[in-house]
This record gives sequence, structure tokens and C-alpha cells, in this order.
Amino acid sequence: MTFEELELVIQKWADDREITAHSSPRAQLLKAVSELGELCDAEIKNDLEGVVDGVGDVLVCLIIYCQMMKLSTAFCLKCAYFEIKDRKGRMVEGGAFVKE
Repeated sequence: MTFEELELVIQKWADDREITAHSSPRAQLLKAVSELGELCDAEIKNDLEGVVDGVGDVLVCLIIYCQMMKLSTAFCLKCAYFEIKDRKGRMVEGGAFVKE
């Protein structure tokens, strides 16, 4: 299944459960942040199963958020890529990326 196909089935899933009808973009964004916290917890615990679940949960929330904002998640990702694709810089000790 492609990313775009998954995006569509997740949007349908959200519609079928009336998430899009009874939630808000803000609520979905806050849910994504909550799920990101769970992902971070899984990372700290070196819990690969939790990491996989957390990444998926964050993505589901962002897909629903984008749906409510009338955006394509793939389009947002593509825009981000085209913004960074020619960026030059390097990682420094401590994990920070320093742009040239």
C-alpha cells in the first residue's frame, strides 16, 4: 500500500468513527503531541515495539489533522523536502544540525 493509499484509508477510518465530525484540528494536533510523548517514552526505554506504535500513532493524528485542514499529508511532506533538499550543514557533537 502506498503512503497516499494509507492516507485515504486512515481518513475514511476517521470519518467512519466520526472523529472528523466531532473533533477539531486543534484537538488532533494536541493528540499528536500526546502520542509524541509516548513515542519519546518508548525511545527512552529502548522499546522498539513502542517506537513503531508511537510513530504510527503520531502519523495517524497528523493525517487526520491535515484532513481537517484540507491538506494532503504527502503534499506537506513534499513541501518540507523541497525546503530542505539543498540545505547544507553538518551535525555537531550533541546532535544539533548547524546550517551553513
